[in-house]
Amino acid sequence: MAFGWIDEQAAARRRAGLVRTLRPRPADSPLLDLASNDYLGLARHPEVTEGAARAARTWGGGATGSRLVTGSTELHAELERELAAFYGVEAALVFSSGYAANLAAVTALAPHGSLLVSDAGNHASLIDGCRLARAERQVVGHADPDGVRKALRTHEGPALVVSDSVFSVDGDAAPLPELAAACREFGAGLLVDDAHGLGVLGDGGRGAPYAAGLAGAADVVATATLSKSLGSQGGAVLGPARVIDHLVNAARTFIFDTGLAPAAVGAALAALRLLRREPERAARAREVAGELHARLTAAGHEAVRPDAAVVSVRAPSPQDAVRWAADCRAAQVAVGCFRPPSVPDGISRLRLTARADLTEAQIAQAVRVIGETRP
Repeated sequence: MAFGWIDEQAAARRRAGLVRTLRPRPADSPLLDLASNDYLGLARHPEVTEGAARAARTWGGGATGSRLVTGSTELHAELERELAAFYGVEAALVFSSGYAANLAAVTALAPHGSLLVSDAGNHASLIDGCRLARAERQVVGHADPDGVRKALRTHEGPALVVSDSVFSVDGDAAPLPELAAACREFGAGLLVDDAHGLGVLGDGGRGAPYAAGLAGAADVVATATLSKSLGSQGGAVLGPARVIDHLVNAARTFIFDTGLAPAAVGAALAALRLLRREPERAARAREVAGELHARLTAAGHEAVRPDAAVVSVRAPSPQDAVRWAADCRAAQVAVGCFRPPSVPDGISRLRLTARADLTEAQIAQAVRVIGETRP
């Protein structure tokens, strides 16, 4: 029977407690949200939603085509200029998602004959980019500059080192200055996925490369998403102008994909301008993360010290993690639940988002509920 193997895999997932389900949320959810990636609390900000509405009224409901045909509006170009200026780089290129931006950057910057060196903890989008690229691939240990050096030493020719800036599972930061130094020893490029750094790290949220003193470097390229700190949707590649020009001509997820919808562009642009006006939001997100970590560890939880706005709390098993998250939800607190195969080390976790707009009472509520529902 066609697709009969699907039933076998579904049964195996049920036995292992690894079934994923969609849970549509209402517009007026009563839950305290510690599960989304809305780090700065901007997704529902009036200026951001008005930016989306104004763009839709002006440009229509969709981009109408690929960026190289009809999908590039003046608004896209405006967002790209302001993103580049904010990030401290020469140029930026906006994509329909952060996933598409990562696929584009990895595949276009690692041609046949080159070497890709990828951190073992990288996001799935970077992993998929490495799989699609025609380069030789080596996976190195998590946050291991010496492992990167060892890999680069084995190859002659172009090379690209790929790493998250902040890893989405535990919220720990990559050692970017050390990685950049390793790359420069061997003339390799460095690609940094700053999805969880933009808006949280660096002066006023200018990102992890900025915080590491790498913004504007000729051998560093960053990717980012517009769907986390900027509360919108879409992605971007940021770096030297010649790299961006190359992506326009060589990146398949740019050339053949429909452009980002104007409403998302307008929302991201409004959020970026709001962040420039209120840079303290970035520091507040980090402050909330530190407070959550301190209170959770004081209560006896095994929580990983956050380097940005992600707080990870270890669970005994995948089944315990699922029950724990469900019990938190029943107590009106939404938390993320990470478990195999989504986690590279096989350890299940609750994943909490430290949002800049969380109040003292909400932080206390979250810690209390997590403690009361602990398996």
